[in-house]
Amino acid sequence: MTSKIAMRILTAIVALIFLVSWITRSGSGMSDSAFTNVRDGFLITFAVFLTLSIFSFLYRDNPFYKFAESLYVGISAGYWMSYGFWSTIVGNFVPRASRSLSEFFHVPYQERADHILIYIPIIFGLILLTRLLPKIGWLSRWSLAFIIGATAGLNLTRYLRSDFISQVSNSFIPLFVDWKGAGDFVSHISLAADGQFIAILSNWVIFVGVMCGLVYFFFSKEHKGAFGVASRIGIWILMITFGASFGYTVMGRISLLVGRITFLFGDWLNIL
Repeated sequence: MTSKIAMRILTAIVALIFLVSWITRSGSGMSDSAFTNVRDGFLITFAVFLTLSIFSFLYRDNPFYKFAESLYVGISAGYWMSYGFWSTIVGNFVPRASRSLSEFFHVPYQERADHILIYIPIIFGLILLTRLLPKIGWLSRWSLAFIIGATAGLNLTRYLRSDFISQVSNSFIPLFVDWKGAGDFVSHISLAADGQFIAILSNWVIFVGVMCGLVYFFFSKEHKGAFGVASRIGIWILMITFGASFGYTVMGRISLLVGRITFLFGDWLNIL
């Protein structure tokens, strides 16, 4: 009972702050139109409310966070459903299906002999909707199997070309870049980023890292002696790679956080 009273008091405080912020932001609007100032004030205040509601999860789960989360998921689902309708159905199906429908949606009609093939994905799409009907929901497995199988087949060749073959080809690098002898190398040695020494060092790091990483995943021989040393170096290479990847991801999230903080202290509070 006490928690319900506390939540009601907190909701009233949040509503009061929201109202005060709306009035303040509406009064400080730059437009000559009162309606525009009120609208912009509401939008900024509502954006602040949603931002702080998401941040409130750092304390604990609460109704404000659930509201912001549900609103975000619902709007995203609605947006992508609308985008899929206009880009897939209106953009691809309607121009091939009917001249009258094309005129209704104001898209150019494409008269082709293979238009009958466009009905095959439509049938699979309708079968997929049987998932909502428990008695015939098993029919949707045919559509799901086709989607998963086709996606796996298409992505297999794409990832094989972009990831596997590309990485293998990029691993075949010269270990001695522009090598003209030890004397020339020593006389022209430089620590510049585009120098020969740095290029050779970088290629050796890539070569040793690839080989030691492969050695770590070779389990047909016990990791002892020189083989074990290479395996341990491979572990370090993998951990550094994973750490750099994680750090890159964190940097992206930090940039989002900086954007939200800039919005709160700049656009809302006018401190920045």
